[in-house]
Amino acid sequence: MDFSASIDFRPKLFGCLRDYSMDKLKADVTAGIVVGIVALPLAIAFGIASGVSPTIGLITAIIGGFMVSFFGGNTVQIGGPTGAFIVIVYNIIAQFGLHGLAIATFMAGVILVLLGIFRLGTVIKFIPYPIVVGFTAGIALTIFSTQINDFLGLGLRDIPGAFIPKWGMYISKIGQTSIPTVLTSIASLAIILLTPRISKKLPGALIAIIMVTAGAYVMELLTDWYSVETIGDRFGTMATDIPTPHAFHLNMATINMLLPSAFTIAVLGAIESLLSATVADGVTGSRTNSNTELIGQGLANIAVPFFGGIPVTGAIARTMTNITNGGRTPVAGIVHALVLLLIFLFLMPLINYVPLSCLSAVLMVVAYNMSGWRTIVGIFRAPKSDISVLLVTFFLTVIFDLTIAIEIGLLLAVVLFMRRVTENTEIKVYSEKLDVAEGTELQQHEVLNVAKGVSVYEIDGPFFFGVATRFDELMRTALAEKPLVRIIRMRKVSFIDATALHNLEMLIKSSQNDGIHIVLSGVKSGVRSSLEHAGIDKLIGSDHICDHITKAVMMANLLAAEIRSRNRR
Repeated sequence: MDFSASIDFRPKLFGCLRDYSMDKLKADVTAGIVVGIVALPLAIAFGIASGVSPTIGLITAIIGGFMVSFFGGNTVQIGGPTGAFIVIVYNIIAQFGLHGLAIATFMAGVILVLLGIFRLGTVIKFIPYPIVVGFTAGIALTIFSTQINDFLGLGLRDIPGAFIPKWGMYISKIGQTSIPTVLTSIASLAIILLTPRISKKLPGALIAIIMVTAGAYVMELLTDWYSVETIGDRFGTMATDIPTPHAFHLNMATINMLLPSAFTIAVLGAIESLLSATVADGVTGSRTNSNTELIGQGLANIAVPFFGGIPVTGAIARTMTNITNGGRTPVAGIVHALVLLLIFLFLMPLINYVPLSCLSAVLMVVAYNMSGWRTIVGIFRAPKSDISVLLVTFFLTVIFDLTIAIEIGLLLAVVLFMRRVTENTEIKVYSEKLDVAEGTELQQHEVLNVAKGVSVYEIDGPFFFGVATRFDELMRTALAEKPLVRIIRMRKVSFIDATALHNLEMLIKSSQNDGIHIVLSGVKSGVRSSLEHAGIDKLIGSDHICDHITKAVMMANLLAAEIRSRNRR
């Protein structure tokens, strides 16, 4: 379904419905029901951990999950609130309130739509893996730290948002630990961890919530000493009506203030949804339309703020649950949203009895699964630059916030990448003899005689600003005696940037002032276009730009002979 020839927006739902069958419907309905049940405790837990009510977590899963499946570019993606956004949402609410969160989420949705419209879906996948691992592990540790209060039953309010002060408060108040709450938390953890050993298909989080809630309710009735804080105690009676859409006020001052947060939500949402889609593709053999997926995610994030919702993205765990239970089209994701809607309308009063310590145990398991510690151990065997990027991103995420971590992590990754490319780009110097086959797979060697007074310099790799500076320094210091002709061999130069063009122009002009000819060799068509656009061909003469080293050496030898002949007269 093409809405525009220029916009890559083809929701998978419409393509899947063309050859839909009753068997597919049965499989999708079954998977959708299971995923809806699995998503219920996560939506509630993520909502509470983010600083909003359980109702908002469910509303986000319902509306966002529906729209991601309806408009998305992956056949099995399940959308909703995820653990990755807990830290961001919590910090935005602390600084700008719920109104600020709504604006930031809306702006993030617009950014995601624009990324998809401008076909940047594939570019997002190129964000360095150590950055993704670093901030994911940082988010996991932050989520874990936010759950200590409810896990231990400390009863703290106004907990600092910063990591170190937060743990300082925990340590100072450790004496307020509630024994009934800790026992409830441990029981919840045990059920979550042991359930998969009984059956992989049983949702451990949901089983824990049902069993622990029932157990806690009975214990409070039978004993005087047992008392744990529940969702109803903290948030009051949960509403069972879909919130009425509400508007929010936008102006340039608000946009400028919230743009960094919106950018962080958009980047993290794009990364997480496309990573989830990539994992799903590997299992199902399908192919995600990355641009459509970003537009679908963007539309979901544009819609949910009007209902008070929090950011939406693709959820890897729920997507994999969908796949393993037979879901193969977006219909399963739509059914999952409808299941959550029915629970919201008819079972919300029961949510009031869920102990907060049980939800904290659910989130601690989520944090552990997010941490990816095995991946981190593997990266520590990678080059030091990758380890540096991972550690910097991790500590910035934990100590400061995710916005700073992503920005500085990306900057550091780019700088280290440039350094690595610069170090791996060689500049070779030849004189007297030159083997044409050197550096290639050719078996037949052709040795060219380079005349006296001719120097050959080869740039082995991209010719950009870092390499250009090294090349310029070599030109100034390499030779005590100035040659008559300089050949610059560029057969392995895949691209050339503005700095390199400027340095090359300066070299040609200074060489011409010294009576030295410049000949370029092995120039690729793309690089030649850049040279011509910069006027280099007019500066040295188009005949001095050769397509092969043999022609360049022949021309340089003739030029050197002519110069020596003139000098003898």
